Amino acid sequence: MNEQIDIKSMNREELLQLMQSLGEPRFRADQVFSWLHQKRVARFEEMSNLPVALRQKLEGRCTITNVEIVHRLVSKLDGTQKYLYRLADGNCIETVLMRYKHGNSLCISTQVGCRMGCNFCASTLGGLVRNLTPSEMLEQVYSTVRDSGERVDSLVLMGIGEPLDNYDNVLRFIRLLTDEKGYNLGQRHISLSTCGLVERIYDLAAEDLQITLSISLHASDNETRDRTMPVNQRYPIEQLMAACRDYFETTGRRISFEYALIQGVNDTPRHAEKLADLLDGMICHVNLIPVNPVEERGYRRTAAQDIRRFVDTLTRLGVNATVRRELGSDISAACGQLRRQNEKEEGRVQ
Repeated sequence: MNEQIDIKSMNREELLQLMQSLGEPRFRADQVFSWLHQKRVARFEEMSNLPVALRQKLEGRCTITNVEIVHRLVSKLDGTQKYLYRLADGNCIETVLMRYKHGNSLCISTQVGCRMGCNFCASTLGGLVRNLTPSEMLEQVYSTVRDSGERVDSLVLMGIGEPLDNYDNVLRFIRLLTDEKGYNLGQRHISLSTCGLVERIYDLAAEDLQITLSISLHASDNETRDRTMPVNQRYPIEQLMAACRDYFETTGRRISFEYALIQGVNDTPRHAEKLADLLDGMICHVNLIPVNPVEERGYRRTAAQDIRRFVDTLTRLGVNATVRRELGSDISAACGQLRRQNEKEEGRVQ
């Protein structure tokens, strides 16, 4: 028996080839693409302007990826919604809808689990299970839009997983989501966060995309970064920064640096000075994040007055820096925590 085709992961050219193989006219490809990505239907039978015979052919050869809402948590503080979605194979991932004055932003996952091993993050506990398909990433957007009744205006690939560790699927997902005949989200409204896979940063720079690259930096020296982020032992800061400078020179797109402030680890004025030295001459922005406490990790967030002192030091040294607004703090909106809790309840982890 032939494996069914993941039709939502197909681009328009591939759909055209599929229609031709089925003996259908070319325009059927655009119709199917519209049903999948504009109307975002869950079943072939909903594609009402297709002949019944074609719908039956598609039903027999293809599958439409869907996800199931396991939990939906809504913050009483700011309306942030956190979803735990179950995939067809039973694995779960997290998606967070955040509401801002300028529109709705969605943070999605790109993998089930993560193998990067950053020791302040809940997502990497238990390691990597598998990559997500383009359709599973799309469905996080589409399911959230269906459930909330609201459009997603911007997207952050900063949930569970390392996007550049799932490079091909992530690139296909971005191109599908931004297709003018589909959901048509502007590329400039997409931010991709990476812990620093250097070769892939060079690859991404050559893709001719207009997305924002966000680097999870979290330390300004190799010694500290080696302790908190094992990826640094393969790609030291010097290599990472060279790739970042190349990315800016190639794309002209300003890079954002994420920096989680961890009490007693990377949060002193001296650390801020070293960070300013590292970023000297770069057109960039630093996004400071008070670290989210994770039960298994034991890290504590920096005190408010020390955060202000860190920001003041960076500002004095000419670095553009802000403290990320915390959303959904009453629903554990940080990535990985809800999935981990659900696995414990289901007896998958101790």
